[in-house]
Amino acid sequence: MLLADSRYVECDERPVFEELDPEDCLELLREEPVGRVALTAHALPVVLPVNFAVLDGDIVWRSAQGTKLNEASADLVVAFEADHYEPDHRQGWSVMVQGLAHVVTDVDELNRARDLPLESWTLEGAADRYVCLVPNIVRGMRIRNVSMN
Repeated sequence: MLLADSRYVECDERPVFEELDPEDCLELLREEPVGRVALTAHALPVVLPVNFAVLDGDIVWRSAQGTKLNEASADLVVAFEADHYEPDHRQGWSVMVQGLAHVVTDVDELNRARDLPLESWTLEGAADRYVCLVPNIVRGMRIRNVSMN
């Protein structure tokens, strides 16, 4: 490990990277309330934090009409990422989902989305629209440390 003053510290553990299957990825996402949506706005890449929930394998978040997140994610391919890291144990995971996002308009789907424990912390309740990302690609990686002894 390299410290700020360029000294090396011996470590008796080495990282192990484990690829996760899509089902494990979605299970991990159910435990993490905040993720990031990557999209294009005005021909530039943008990454925005969102509170989200998993509904039948889809990623759902709230947005307000007229916001960059709502306008840019409607009927476009977006990427979504969430992760968790435990610095004391030097382990964690990261999951990335790619697919088509759409504003939820179907009445049944909208009612199910409204039942999700999904708060809009950035817009103080003004986020009256639900955006759903239907995954085409789900990939994840877990990092953990194992003893080198």
